[in-house]
Amino acid sequence: MSLAPPAGSSLSTRRTLARLAVAISLALAAGAACAQEVRSSQAPAPQDTPYPGTIAIHVDASDTSQGIFQVHETIPVTAGALTLLYPQWIPGNHSPSGPIAMLAGVKLSTGGKPLEWTRDKYDVYAFHLDVPAGVSSIDAVFQYLSGRSDSDGTIEMTGSMLDLSWSEVSLYPAGHYSRDITFAPSVTLPKGWQFGTALERADQNSASSGDTTNFKPVPYNTMVDSPIYAGRYFKRVDLNPGGKAPVHLDIVADAPKDLDMTPQQLQVHRALVAQALALFGSYHYNHYDFLFSLSDQLSENGLEHHQSSEDGLGADYFTGWADGAPDRDLLAHEYTHSWNGKFRRPADLWTPNFNVPMGDSLLWVYEGQTQYWGYVLTARAGMWTPQQFRDALAMTAADYDRNRAGFDWRSIQDTTNDPTAAERSALPYRSWQMSEEYYSAGQMMWLEVDARIRALTHDSKSLDDFARTFFGVDSGSVVTKTYTFDDLVAALNSVAKDDWATFLRSRVNAHKAPLDGLEDTGWKLVYTDQESEYEKQYDSQTESARHLYNFTSSIGLTMDKKGGISDVRWKGPAFKAGVTTGATLVAVNGQAYTSDVLQDAITAAKGGNSPIQLLLKYQDEYKTVPVDYHDGLQYPHLVRVDSTPDYLSQIIAARK
Repeated sequence: MSLAPPAGSSLSTRRTLARLAVAISLALAAGAACAQEVRSSQAPAPQDTPYPGTIAIHVDASDTSQGIFQVHETIPVTAGALTLLYPQWIPGNHSPSGPIAMLAGVKLSTGGKPLEWTRDKYDVYAFHLDVPAGVSSIDAVFQYLSGRSDSDGTIEMTGSMLDLSWSEVSLYPAGHYSRDITFAPSVTLPKGWQFGTALERADQNSASSGDTTNFKPVPYNTMVDSPIYAGRYFKRVDLNPGGKAPVHLDIVADAPKDLDMTPQQLQVHRALVAQALALFGSYHYNHYDFLFSLSDQLSENGLEHHQSSEDGLGADYFTGWADGAPDRDLLAHEYTHSWNGKFRRPADLWTPNFNVPMGDSLLWVYEGQTQYWGYVLTARAGMWTPQQFRDALAMTAADYDRNRAGFDWRSIQDTTNDPTAAERSALPYRSWQMSEEYYSAGQMMWLEVDARIRALTHDSKSLDDFARTFFGVDSGSVVTKTYTFDDLVAALNSVAKDDWATFLRSRVNAHKAPLDGLEDTGWKLVYTDQESEYEKQYDSQTESARHLYNFTSSIGLTMDKKGGISDVRWKGPAFKAGVTTGATLVAVNGQAYTSDVLQDAITAAKGGNSPIQLLLKYQDEYKTVPVDYHDGLQYPHLVRVDSTPDYLSQIIAARK
């Protein structure tokens, strides 16, 4: 920034700028001093040295009526200064999102005598105390409070089930790598509840139900990576019978009827495991547990772990199977992360403990390629038909064709900063602001890579070969193997020689949507006035965020079933007319709003001159907005490109 006054400026202007320069200098000096104070008050830097002794942690999760997790830790200590940390940077969230506000009632003591603690002046995740001479252990007692409604936090405990994440219910000593701190965990559940977890019971002969279960001691990073799903209505399904490493679907549900699987549903879930193992040619877990909640009360979820995953969908996942295709890629996505993200991990996403900032620069691999394989494996397993796969891909492509104006100023690479910048908060204009495009834009980029490998090798190799080469090494190992951009390029070159560094950089840094690869697979994006059957399933009566009325490609609006406008396409027809997100669409051309009424109005306006009149309510005001749109309904579909190889069908064909 320059403080030189413009030519011809007045004396008062010059004095104002001079005062501003002095103020900025003083502010910078104060900032430097403040920064020094921050540095001096931070917790000890982690060292790769074993923490002496084992920390015992017990979580009483039996208070399901009030949603309270009661925690008691016994921590071996030595005399002197000690800092306890609450995890801030949570793997899989890619952001400093540890829910510290839900931690309450922190009391430290030794031998029944209270110990005073102070929270760090700048780091709210750090608690400082002085351990008296002669004290060999301290007790930490506190509560973690589950949200009780959607408005006050994630609902992690209901009367029928719970999700226990160890990162949310534990404090750990600063100054050590998380892998160097050993915890001995135990949990008390409501009587009769059963659970699933990647943790192993201390007594293998004990039942997986009852009041209290003790688990084998594990490194802290392993415990944090091994959540528990528990419930009154529980079912464990073997998805890999006879396999070298067991894979189970551990289901908790709102009601017993929600646990029932048909033989065909069992078959495609087993096929998902078989297709993933065929793709990667390896596994990196001792046993794998899909922790799967089917609930209309517990918050929906999708979070990867090395030997398990937290997966949460609506109660009708099985019972409403015919209308639930849009949710079915969740399990494949999270399972893929066992290879991509947990075993192979970008080097800047590996940190020594959970309070060292993560780097997200390669999320277009970690999440983008996982999004790609999530779709592909869902189709290969038969959880989607080929048509459902194409319809899902068409909807993704349409977003990048018409609904991501933000590429004018942002790139895929820049959106890797979003987990920290936005922390997945709601955005008023998603199409312009963009958010975490490394998922689906990354997916479209990896589709292009797959087609490119096939063309370069004359159909002899594909992205499958990269997956096996890059993720399929060291089968059976659960030790994280990090990688860099150069490692990625080298692996691609081992499959098909090309200037992959330039190719990848040109895509992730581009100010354009990544759609070049779609026609390379033998298909192209078109629009008609008919919704696909897959897209119609978004028009369900559930409140899930994935179920919306989607008029994005036409008038430029997305709404919930009550007419609440969740997104307005930047510089689309509705936007140009002055429609805002957050408004409610009350009526269309004088008729009370329903999705059908809006569809009929868009259809009637096609080729005409009269605008579509939208009556909107925003805050306490009503306003009628004329939208000048006359191109009719527009819904995305994929159609074959004549005389080109049909790579897309080859990509989703089941592997033997």
